[in-house]
Amino acid sequence: MPYQPRVAILVPAPDYEEKWQPAFARKAAALTAAGLLVEQRVWTDPGDLAGHELILPLFAWGYQRDVARWYDLLDRIESEALPVANPVPVLRWNSDKAYLADLAAKGVAVVPTVEVAALDAAALTDARRALGTEEVVIKPAISGGADGTHRIAPGAPIPADALGQRRLVQPLMPGILTEGEFSLFFFGGRFSHAIVKRPAAGDFRVQEQFGGRETAWDANDPARTLAAMALAAVPVPPVYARVDMVGDAAGRLHVMELELIEPSLFLHHAADKGAAFAQAVYASV
Repeated sequence: MPYQPRVAILVPAPDYEEKWQPAFARKAAALTAAGLLVEQRVWTDPGDLAGHELILPLFAWGYQRDVARWYDLLDRIESEALPVANPVPVLRWNSDKAYLADLAAKGVAVVPTVEVAALDAAALTDARRALGTEEVVIKPAISGGADGTHRIAPGAPIPADALGQRRLVQPLMPGILTEGEFSLFFFGGRFSHAIVKRPAAGDFRVQEQFGGRETAWDANDPARTLAAMALAAVPVPPVYARVDMVGDAAGRLHVMELELIEPSLFLHHAADKGAAFAQAVYASV
């Protein structure tokens, strides 16, 4: 029998509410077809990870709800010199959306962002003034799946879960309501495919659990150029990456997020159904 490197994919805790199994099956099928032996390990209690040729945190969903445990896991992976893709410096850097400031400092167009240490009415007023807009979106700096993300209209109160908390304040980007949010996928540094995600009527969140829907998208040159600039700013080249972007009122694209930890990869929209993804993972073993 040919040699099959063992890959441990980190998955959610049993009580995690989002449905992750179908996407896991697609990724596992692609990896298995490439000659890898795939196993599941719950990220909150993964046990002994030695003996695996690679650890993939692709389904470490919910890490933003137990940040201390997540960072402890990263410390452990680093201290035990366990092989992981993406590398620990990338995972740690990407865990906190303060990285958006790093991207902006390197000339990457990002969604304008004001970080507030403890959100209150005065801080929100200052942020609105700095951004030049009244309608804003607030989100935790460490977040996922739109957890704790709120759209705040002029005159609306600050949601109770955000009061006094560290938050990022951003303008509501007009493109999210008209064109949607674009996601470009890269494996081993090479472009694979792209999608556009649109929110349900009356919402601004594009995630499936809020009624968002995605379709394949033929990524244009400005989107590919912006994505390449963003990825060039990552501390270490990532094995897999998703670049989310949205347009402003003039249609100019801005990076909303880099997803380098546990992104949905929408492999069913890739022409090769994930072969390039699997090849990039195998090459990193």
